[in-house]
Amino acid sequence: MKVSFPVISALALSFFLGACSTPSAESLAQNDPWEKTNRDIFDFDVRVDNAVARPIAKGYRAVVPEPVRDGIHNALTNLDAPVVLANDVLQGDGNKAVNTAGRIVINSTVGVGGLIDVASKIGIPGHDNDFGITLGQNGIAEGSYLVLPFAGPMPPRDLLGVAVDQAFDPLTYVRFHGKDTWMVVRFGVGILDSRTSQLDAVEAIERSSIDFYATSRNLYRQSRNAKINNGKAGAPDDLPNL
Repeated sequence: MKVSFPVISALALSFFLGACSTPSAESLAQNDPWEKTNRDIFDFDVRVDNAVARPIAKGYRAVVPEPVRDGIHNALTNLDAPVVLANDVLQGDGNKAVNTAGRIVINSTVGVGGLIDVASKIGIPGHDNDFGITLGQNGIAEGSYLVLPFAGPMPPRDLLGVAVDQAFDPLTYVRFHGKDTWMVVRFGVGILDSRTSQLDAVEAIERSSIDFYATSRNLYRQSRNAKINNGKAGAPDDLPNL
């Protein structure tokens, strides 16, 4: 799920102003010095998810036919592709960059603005990429683990990554009538699409976890490390953004 940088910056500031408790030895060992505050925010996020996001996502999945949901997901993925391409280039991965560029051209034209993932059908699969991964591949550490209200896990490396990725998005610079409305709709639909895709995974993890917070923290790190190491760490791609 993508969150605008001004929003998460304000949330991060409020977090740092409120996180003043002395960390335990275990928290420091987990590189989670603000664990107590992180847990409070995580619990808040879970309550909001249970009360709002999860019911809406379930209703969306029940009411909207799967082909329509797939088309919306494909279109959102296509809109994010320039950011993926920029990071492919920065990481010096020519093969991925060529594939991503090809996907943008094919899906934006033959795929009717990205609604149909024609590229995958002809053997050009997509992949995720962002500037947080680029930083990680260049040896930048994650930093202290951080959970933000509504945004979920957002350690300093990924917080910076969100800001830079917005600079890579062409729609950041394009001006057109109704842009603000368009961006709000894109943001909201993106959250809905992301939460719907995670419904089963989140519920399975929550049911099987003795400590949902610790499990989510570990899975988040495993997923990010897997992407930084080109999938070699062996972690699920779609994890709860809580």
